[in-house]
Amino acid sequence: MSHNSEKSIHEMLKASLPSMNDSVEAVHSGTPAETYTKSASFPMSISEQQLQSTLVEESAFIKSGSSALSVLKNWSISTYKCTKQLMLEKMGKCSRTVDMELESQIEQLRDTQKKYLSILRLTRLFSTHFYHCVKTQQALAEAFSDLAQKSPELQEEFLRNSETQRSLTKNGELLLNALNFFTSSISTLCNKTIEDTIINIRQYEAARIEFDAYRIDLANSKSNSPNNTPNDDIQVQYEKYKTSYEKLRADVAIKMQLLDENRIKVMHKQLILLHNAIAAYYSGNAQLLESTLQQFNVKLKSFNTMSSWLEQ
Repeated sequence: MSHNSEKSIHEMLKASLPSMNDSVEAVHSGTPAETYTKSASFPMSISEQQLQSTLVEESAFIKSGSSALSVLKNWSISTYKCTKQLMLEKMGKCSRTVDMELESQIEQLRDTQKKYLSILRLTRLFSTHFYHCVKTQQALAEAFSDLAQKSPELQEEFLRNSETQRSLTKNGELLLNALNFFTSSISTLCNKTIEDTIINIRQYEAARIEFDAYRIDLANSKSNSPNNTPNDDIQVQYEKYKTSYEKLRADVAIKMQLLDENRIKVMHKQLILLHNAIAAYYSGNAQLLESTLQQFNVKLKSFNTMSSWLEQ
């Protein structure tokens, strides 16, 4: 009885425990295992995408870096050649390309700009001194007017002097407006119109140095070659800088011609304005002074606001 009971208990425990094969199947074929396998494979695909994206970005960065290095290398070589060319020119040890007609025009333009800037400086100085003179006349007119009210015995004389100073102040304001218009136009001509052409001239001169540097480099390449044939890379660079030089030379020639026409037109108008305005003021012809400003469409500014542009 007892033996049978132990046997029954042993069989019940054995039946309740899963076999080894059943345990393996439960782990690998059950629903939780499938979920685990899928969840494990999902982050693996994300990592592959990130890795591929990183490789693409690194490849683009390497290409960009190579391009930047190539640009820096070419710039360094060009800078070295141009600096060497400029130094050799200053020492008189190499030839330079010269367009005699264009060089003469450029030199004349620089001299003209220098002289126009001198006129501009002197005109501004004159305007400043004249402004203070007119300001003093205005104060003097007010002082005479005040004394006329307080001195009945000299009222007529004080009033007469007060009116004279007021008249001079009024005409002085008109002349100051004419001077302001003149200096503004000359400043635009010198500091913008002419300077814009000077910038193009500097670019042309830089292109000329580059062209000469590679021209001499090409000549040296031919002389060092057994068959008197230049290096292909040097030939390509030479043609490139030659084309750039010739284009800028043509552009500068056209721009200087247009500038000269504009300069003559502007100066013709401004010199007539300045002459007529000053002549009318110092001859006491107020009517001619007003008509001169109207003729040239000079916008009138208040005397009290003139100090701002005079200080500039």
